[in-house]
Amino acid sequence: MNLYLKYDSILACKILIQEQLEKTDLTFEMLGFGEIELKKNPTSEQFNQLQTNLKKYGIEIIDNHNNTLVQRIKDAIIEMVFQEDSLPLEKTSTYLAGKLNHSYGYISNLFSEMTYSSIENFIILQKIERAKQLIIYDELTLTEIAYKLNYSSVAHLSNQFKKITGLTPSTFQRIIKKRRGK
Repeated sequence: MNLYLKYDSILACKILIQEQLEKTDLTFEMLGFGEIELKKNPTSEQFNQLQTNLKKYGIEIIDNHNNTLVQRIKDAIIEMVFQEDSLPLEKTSTYLAGKLNHSYGYISNLFSEMTYSSIENFIILQKIERAKQLIIYDELTLTEIAYKLNYSSVAHLSNQFKKITGLTPSTFQRIIKKRRGK
């Protein structure tokens, strides 16, 4: 028997992190996706326990300023792409600069230097992941998905989708339906 799940990965991650922080008896406030304010400094035992518990889920505590900013850039992009509504209408560069309080040139250069990839490529990867998720949920047409993800057309979405996955969105959709026995 196969179970098909619909879930909000950002919410799931947030709840998981909250649970791990509570297990270590830390007082905290969630400031944003991937950013937490600890109300008092943890003991080394608490910090090590938290780090170990989070690592089980592939979550790391970042201690370097540049790594922290790159992670904040990734988090902002993921948050932007996976929002329930459509993507913001403003340019991505304006959105990220405003969200991170740095010039886009600075964050773009830092991101490229640290990840050996561009912000634009990371955005495309996230948009294709979101498109796959929306296709799997089977609630929207490809036209609606293209619109939701700010693509100029279904053809543009299809070209990027095929470039990343090796499949067209329609082929991906057929494979999902076949697996479900529809």
